[in-house]
Amino acid sequence: MAADVRESIRLEERFRLWDLDGNGVIERSDFESEAEGIINRLGVQGTARGAELKQAYLDMFDRLAAAAGTSRISKDKFLQVADQEIISKGDAGFASVVRPTIQAIVNVLDIDGDGQVSQAEIAKWFDAIGLERSVTDRAFQELDANGDGKLSVTELVDAVRDYHLGKHDVPLLGR
Repeated sequence: MAADVRESIRLEERFRLWDLDGNGVIERSDFESEAEGIINRLGVQGTARGAELKQAYLDMFDRLAAAAGTSRISKDKFLQVADQEIISKGDAGFASVVRPTIQAIVNVLDIDGDGQVSQAEIAKWFDAIGLERSVTDRAFQELDANGDGKLSVTELVDAVRDYHLGKHDVPLLGR
């Protein structure tokens, strides 16, 4: 189980967000539905980048399900597996489990093809996950670790890690 209370609370919130049908377990269909919703809200349905994003979500689920030994992951099992596969492994865990999905997100958002997302580009993501507009500018500034006005995949992976480790409160998980 995640050692820190804040980590556990944030993982529990992630579980709640992924359990889209509210049946008390996360399944591949929950990840598929979330990915399809985001793809639709971003307007990339039927595109290669949209398909890549969906596959990244499904691959993340498949990895967690394999570690859990089940395709129906309960909250307790999710907390255990997320801690084991992501949190406890630190940067390596986030890089191997989370980074491919973030890379796929950046690929969808990166209109100018520079491999990073601008404030305008990330605003589309914030809208897609239901983050209130009133916090998006502050969130971007907080996430832009090197202050260059762009967010790299590494900055975003680090931001997700830091959120789960309680180092900042930018709500990257959506509602």
